[in-house]
This record gives sequence, C-alpha cells and structure tokens, in this order.
Amino acid sequence: MNPGNPAVGKTDSLDTAALLERGRALSAPVLRAAVDRLAPPMDTVAAYHFGWIDAEGRPSAGDGGKAVRPALALLSAEAAGVPAEVGVPGAVAVELVHNFSLLHDDLMDGDEQRRHRDTVWKVHGPAQAILVGDALFALANEVLLEIGTVEAGRATRRLTTATRKLIDGQAQDISYEHRERVSVEECLEMEGNKTGALLACAVSIGAVLGGADDRTADKLEEYGYHLGLAFQAVDDLLGIWGDPESTGKQTWSDLRQRKKSLPVVAALAAGGPASEQLAELLSADAKSSEFDSFSEAEFAARAALIEEAGGRTWTAEEARRQHAVAVAALLEVDMPHHVREQLVALADFVVVRKR
Repeated sequence: MNPGNPAVGKTDSLDTAALLERGRALSAPVLRAAVDRLAPPMDTVAAYHFGWIDAEGRPSAGDGGKAVRPALALLSAEAAGVPAEVGVPGAVAVELVHNFSLLHDDLMDGDEQRRHRDTVWKVHGPAQAILVGDALFALANEVLLEIGTVEAGRATRRLTTATRKLIDGQAQDISYEHRERVSVEECLEMEGNKTGALLACAVSIGAVLGGADDRTADKLEEYGYHLGLAFQAVDDLLGIWGDPESTGKQTWSDLRQRKKSLPVVAALAAGGPASEQLAELLSADAKSSEFDSFSEAEFAARAALIEEAGGRTWTAEEARRQHAVAVAALLEVDMPHHVREQLVALADFVVVRKR
C-alpha cells in the first residue's frame, strides 16, 4: 500500500534510513540496560518481544520495529540546540511506553503475529504479556526520573500525560468495536489519543530534556500529534490492504477484529449504495456466530465495498492532509535548518511507508 503523493517522498530515503538507524543505535544500549533490570522471566520475555532473542532464548536479529519515536526524540534535542545524546533517555522512555502498549494491545486484540513472529502472549502466555507491559511502563518513568533534573521532571509529566491519552485511545478503540456507527470525528479523536499523543511526546521530550521552553515543546508536540494522525491513517490502510509479507500481520487484519478504523468509518459516512450495503453486512457480522470462520473472499468483499464507497481514497487524502499540517507546525519553531529538513524527511517516510 502506498497512499501516493507527488509532494511527499522527495527527501532522500537513505537520509531517513540513517536517521532511523541513529535513533536505534544510540537508544539500544540504554534500552537493553533498562530491560536487564527486570526480574526473571520478565527480562527474557521482554527480550523476546524486542527481537533480541528467539522463542528458545537464542540470540536473534529480529525486526525491532521502525524506531520512528527514538529518531524523533533525538531530533527533538537537536531542535533545542543541544546534542542528540541529550535526548537518549527520552527516546528510551518513549520506546518503553510504546512497547508497553503493543504488548497489551496484542493481547486485547488477539493478534498472534507482530513483526513476522508470534506475539508475546502467544509464546509466553497472557499473564507475562500483562506483567512485562506493566514493567516497561514503570521502567520508562524510572529512566527519566533518575536523571534528577528539573527538565527530567517536566519530561516525565509530558510522558505520563501522553500515556494516559494513549490508554484513553485504546479504550475508545475497543468500545467502538461493539458499536454499529462511529463518526469520523470520534475516530480521529481516538486515533489522536492512541497514536498522536505518544508521537507528540517523542518529538518534544528531547527538547524538554535540553531545556527548551514550553512554547517550543508545545509546537513540536503539534507537529508530532498531526504526524501521529497521518501515521495512523496509513496504518489503517495497511490494516486492510497491507501486504502480510510487509506488515507481518494477517490479511484484512483490522476487518477480522471488527475495527472501526478510518477507511471503514469514512465509507459508512459516505452514503450511497456501497456504503449502505457495507452497513448491512457489518451489522450482520456483529451478530454472526460464524464470523470467526469467514473466508478470505468474504473479507475481500467487505474491503471492496469500503473502497467503492470511498473509504480508502478518503483515508489516503487524510494522511496527506495531516502530513501537511504537521510540517506547517515546524515553521513556528526556531531550529537549525538541517534539523527541520530531517523532521520533514521523517514525516514523508511516515506517509509513504509500506509497513
């Protein structure tokens, strides 16, 4: 899947890859040291989740994720005029919170695959998924607070607020699965909480640790919030039409979970024959005792109706709109020109990614 946008993706992809790799390389040793503090078997379970070992405990070079948030945290520090390394504790804290949410989300959603491997709850059981997720959240705050500065306290407040919003978003997401209709506005609010809040925190936390004032941090958060909405819009497209080889998830994964994602909500709100037929099918699905045994063709038919009603096109356009709003917010922050260019490059990457 590629939302497609001739105005996006013009930045050298190799530069973006280097930014992501820098975020991963600088944060990885501190992240591993934090995970090593966990009591057994949580340390091993967490290591499996991060891709450092396989299910048998052998060293592994598994896919550890895109590392967008650590990259943003390091750029955030540089936006405030301090070295990228100042943002490392923030990068690690945000990554710990992000993975806390993934462990719990996989269990709540019943997802059996993440990053092309069995999820933690599938391998180690639901109890370990819950405990390790809780432990990662606690570690995130510990990593920040042990710095012992006023700036660390400010950063921790922003992180805890973002985490609460993330949890709000997950609760909204689950509740929407049991409703026949969800408005586009409700869906955007949920996705702003679930994805936008933590990305907003990631792109301000390094600046806060570097001593930036609240106005600068707030403007960086504005960029991150809208980037998060663009990120989630692309995720929603991948959740229906993504290639399993790229996403590491089942075909039609969001449809299998009855998620009221943006393409579905936009299609239902569009009106017209395809929209009405989709509404009838989804209403029947909610009451069906055979939903879990639906064939590929049945999910494909629902995806086709979403596309025919305009849900796919609308969501791709929304991703581009949110991208534009995010980039515009950067113009209101005084920062080195090359840092602004790199933040724009990461925004471009988010909108054209395939996983």
